[in-house]
Amino acid sequence: MVSHVPFWKRLAWMAVIWAASVVALGIVTGAMRVWLSG
Repeated sequence: MVSHVPFWKRLAWMAVIWAASVVALGIVTGAMRVWLSG
């Protein structure tokens, strides 16, 4: 691991991973809702 990674780059990666997890959770929740209601 490179220890001299800029803070903004780490922050950007955290934001991307967080956003991806939120989107995935929303897709799963929406799919479950449609599947259960259908």
